[in-house]
Amino acid sequence: MRADRLIQALLLLQGRPQITAAELAAELEVSVPTARRDLEALSMAGVPIYPTRGRGGGRRLIGGARTDLTGLTQSEVTSLLIGLSQNRSASAEHTAAVRKLMRAVPAPFREGARRVAEATVRDAPWGEADDAAERPRVAELQRAIAARRTVLLEYDGARGASSVVIVPLVVGSRGVRWYLLAAPVEGGLADVDRVRTYRVDRIRSLVVRDDIGAPPEGFDAATAWARMVESVEGLRGEARAVIRVEPWAVRAVCDRFGAQARMLEDDGGLIEVRAHRIDALAEQLAGWTSVAEVVEPKEVRNALRELGERIVDRYRDG
Repeated sequence: MRADRLIQALLLLQGRPQITAAELAAELEVSVPTARRDLEALSMAGVPIYPTRGRGGGRRLIGGARTDLTGLTQSEVTSLLIGLSQNRSASAEHTAAVRKLMRAVPAPFREGARRVAEATVRDAPWGEADDAAERPRVAELQRAIAARRTVLLEYDGARGASSVVIVPLVVGSRGVRWYLLAAPVEGGLADVDRVRTYRVDRIRSLVVRDDIGAPPEGFDAATAWARMVESVEGLRGEARAVIRVEPWAVRAVCDRFGAQARMLEDDGGLIEVRAHRIDALAEQLAGWTSVAEVVEPKEVRNALRELGERIVDRYRDG
């Protein structure tokens, strides 16, 4: 246990200009005397640590924080952070791994890793997995964010194929899809008044350019993502249905519909769900017929019946 703690202390030392015993104790979740003994043990083992006296003093490695005692290159640090950020795990171990990596990597590498962590959002309904085939392209976008570079996209949009140079700002998954928030570049900075949402699976090709492209000072990735979700969800709420759901499936249904689901009874029996059209709502509800029944309106019930008839006709000879 102590050997593991000493390794963590060593990584923290090489990742910062200096550290106090109190700061080390907080990071390692031990007492201050224990942290002091760990620093002394490292020094006795030959690690070149020396104290700095006076106000703001602490311990530092001779040669500063430039030596990477982990052996990781900057590219490897970014790749590792990308892999962790694309893992949907919400376990304490996963969270701790990201936090420790961010603290331990050398200071020159830390900024790019921090950008990746802050600009990646995992926002999928419970029980759904994202499309793993999209992850290599997501990784390319994350590397562009880490390096603060512009990207040339060939994109299949609603109005056909187009080519555009953008600054990638946020990559996030919602449901089974990955999305990119990006904006045009003006003088090396993203024009955040013109942020646009792109579906990653519709990106035909992607080239990371040498031009600098960064978000302006104060840009908040989490806020930008929340605004995008709110805007999209607002467009989806024109059609509604009240459904009665089996108690054990209430959580799954609510997670699937997200902001477009609202409980109508405290006991979880009735839920209101919404979508942008009646046929789209029927298609979403079709997969839940074993646990949910549409109570109203009859237009949605009819749309579900017609959908079922089309399915039967298609597979009648199957």
